[in-house]
Amino acid sequence: MNVRRSAAVLAAVAVIGAATPAAAAPSPSPSQAFPSALYGDKDPRYDGVWRQSLALLAQHTVGVKPAAKSVEWLVRQQCADGSFAPYRADPTTACDAKTMVDTNQTAAAIQALTALGGHDAVTGKAVTWLKSVQNKDGGWGYTPGGASDTNSTSVVIGALTAAGEKPEQVGKGGKSPYDALLTLALACDGEDAGAFAFQPDKKGELAANADATAAGVLGALGKGMVVKPGAKTDAAKGQACEDKSKKTPEQVAANGAGYLTEALAKDGHLTSPTPGSDPQPDYGNTADAVVALAAHGDTGQAEKSLRWLEKNSAPWAAQNGPGAYAQLIFAAHATGTNPRDFGGTDLVKQLNATGPAPQTAGKTRAADEKSDSGVFGVWWYVGVCLVAGVGIGFLFSGRRKRQQP
Repeated sequence: MNVRRSAAVLAAVAVIGAATPAAAAPSPSPSQAFPSALYGDKDPRYDGVWRQSLALLAQHTVGVKPAAKSVEWLVRQQCADGSFAPYRADPTTACDAKTMVDTNQTAAAIQALTALGGHDAVTGKAVTWLKSVQNKDGGWGYTPGGASDTNSTSVVIGALTAAGEKPEQVGKGGKSPYDALLTLALACDGEDAGAFAFQPDKKGELAANADATAAGVLGALGKGMVVKPGAKTDAAKGQACEDKSKKTPEQVAANGAGYLTEALAKDGHLTSPTPGSDPQPDYGNTADAVVALAAHGDTGQAEKSLRWLEKNSAPWAAQNGPGAYAQLIFAAHATGTNPRDFGGTDLVKQLNATGPAPQTAGKTRAADEKSDSGVFGVWWYVGVCLVAGVGIGFLFSGRRKRQQP
């Protein structure tokens, strides 16, 4: 996640069972004020920790030192058992059985705080909690005890890797996270060959999900949200999906990359089915797919889709705020593109403008706000709930993701 159609937000909506339409949420009352340390000005109840984590991780990725109070806000969101909830208005109040903690927010916080450094105690407790709620199939659901899904399992794998763990050695009932992902990968027969499903449906069948596939490729590769630019190859182009007698994480990652390449080849972007209307471009999941392809080394299609995002994603990012800017920064970083000149837009400047001035950008904060006030006002109060638009993901998605959290 949202900000992004990530496993986090989509799943959150699915799990919480929001009664309000996905396109709208309660507007903040005049007396309601969100913490000044928080990035974004929309209701943080479903994705506060998720978007804060993405914002801080993106800043670190481009060499910007986040505001100390923003990092401290994230740290204080942790519950005593190590888990994180999307948003705790009063972190001095202990978490209880009613606190909606989840694996996605926790895994995102681990990735951000590990990158920033100096928070080993916090991330250590978070990793311990994640291990304690691992399912017997080796995977994770959005909430503790929930059925394993590709997005949640993959974001946790990224967190484990970031924290120095070896995901293949983190097991439950003899199963590792990779075992869970293998069961969620589609076979090579049919038009959706090689894709990942979010979760099996009620009949136990798997349906291709582009958002889950992007997450699954990263997860199967043992990667987190931030990946280094891959070698400029185009291995997935024309690559046939392969079903071997014994599936491996590497093979299902390659199959998933092939599926994404084909899905992106026509228009350069993924689409999001919108009830009652024609499918619309899915900017967030396209950015995630770019990262996944780059991580696998399939930079040809990744760079083509990155160019499409440069031309078309500005309105979407402005509407969705810090999480969206972070996703685009991750995609730019993965392809070796300068995020400060992203189709003429400075993504770093736009991200910084959605929250407290970073320690390395304090002198330019006033200028940034002035230049952006007409279009990207820092604290524009449009009280709408994070749209779980693209299905899943995340969760973030499906998120959340279509199937969904």
